[in-house]
Amino acid sequence: MVREKGIDRDILMSVIEETFAMIIRKKYGMESKFDLVMNMDKGDIEIYLEKTVVEEVTNPDLEITPTDAFKKSGEDLEPGDEYVEIINMGKDFGRRLIVAAKQNLNQRIREIERDNVFNEYNTLVGEIIVGEVYQIRHGDLFVIHNRRELLLPKGEQIIRERWRKGDTIRAIVKEVRRGGPTSTPVVILSRADSRFLERLMEIEIPEIYDGIILIKGVAREPGERAKVAVETTDDRVDPVGACVGMKGVRIHSIVRELANENIDIIPWSPDKATFLTRALSPAKLLEVEINEENKTATVLVTDDQVSLAIGKQGQNVRLASRLTGYQINLVKEARDEEDIELMDFRDVIGAELYSELIRARVDTAKEFLAAPRESLLRLPGMTPERLEAIRQAIESEFVQGDQLLASSAEQAGVSLTTLRPEFGPSDGEPEEGEPEGAIPAPLSPTRAIASEEVLVHEEIVNNG
Repeated sequence: MVREKGIDRDILMSVIEETFAMIIRKKYGMESKFDLVMNMDKGDIEIYLEKTVVEEVTNPDLEITPTDAFKKSGEDLEPGDEYVEIINMGKDFGRRLIVAAKQNLNQRIREIERDNVFNEYNTLVGEIIVGEVYQIRHGDLFVIHNRRELLLPKGEQIIRERWRKGDTIRAIVKEVRRGGPTSTPVVILSRADSRFLERLMEIEIPEIYDGIILIKGVAREPGERAKVAVETTDDRVDPVGACVGMKGVRIHSIVRELANENIDIIPWSPDKATFLTRALSPAKLLEVEINEENKTATVLVTDDQVSLAIGKQGQNVRLASRLTGYQINLVKEARDEEDIELMDFRDVIGAELYSELIRARVDTAKEFLAAPRESLLRLPGMTPERLEAIRQAIESEFVQGDQLLASSAEQAGVSLTTLRPEFGPSDGEPEEGEPEGAIPAPLSPTRAIASEEVLVHEEIVNNG
């Protein structure tokens, strides 16, 4: 039993003693005195029942008359003597007591096994174990480890992975749940937990195991992408290079274990704005405003960097938010580069009116929106209705592009604001040398962010 059940020898001995004590008290009374002698090596058990010889019995559990003592032992005993009776288990204990003893012993052994399982795996929480896939049921994996059945739920697996019975699997012990009074504890494994990635990095990267490089934070979307912030305690060691390894050999072994999950290694910084700038890489940020009280960050990016900042299905900004602990609000800066040639709206404008606009030096959509209404209406063929129709067509084109980006941002759970110049009628006078009636140049975009103190970072971080 010690070998098969994994129970400590001394604990098992005490359980057996308690079991026999229970049936002795049921047979001979709750106050009875007895001595139990066990030889664990030979398996011998001897029980001695002790009573005091008295003339008149007042407590049958502890006393016996000389006559009864003589009948049982054949000895002549005087009042005051100690009577000792050897219990014959096979003869004196009935079937009911033996069955009760067996049930009690089995129950106590199961309790000990449950406690052993709980204590054993509770000390392994956060550690990697290697087991074998024993059974697959409704997407959940049952893993055998040290003859114990552990559970890897479907929600703790990497979605793209497929397992078969008999496969060797590595996972982290996430938690141990105590079962009911008659059930064993449930050991929950995980391959989707962030700690699994941390432990893999400790195994593959000696500098992390030795404490030269510290993992400051991990944000994961299992099987898709992860961001890991690292810091070195030795200035001579490059934390990103050490984690990536020569030709990426270290990080690639981890990537393969995680079903080709993309891992970004980011150097940690105590400066929150710098750290957030690095966390949002590969996007390049213009300005960052940190609000410590509300744990929010407002980030200004150029038009061409918005999609990079948001990432595929919002992964980049979502992981950066988890890694830094800040709710990120994106602000897109509209620039001249996003202007659209007026040629693209020729079908709406008409060939003759388009030619008149070109002669009036209106070549782009923004120049049209910024032009004074009176100047446009003086052009041959231009009417108020036609002017409004052209303006709506141009504005809807700009709005459509913003909506696509806003939809991506909404999926990522972040807000996206556009800083766009106000295009409207201008009272500007024609520059010197310009012909009378020429259309003034458009307004330049406004570059600003609502902040009293804005940190500007132009550092480009190589994230490995």
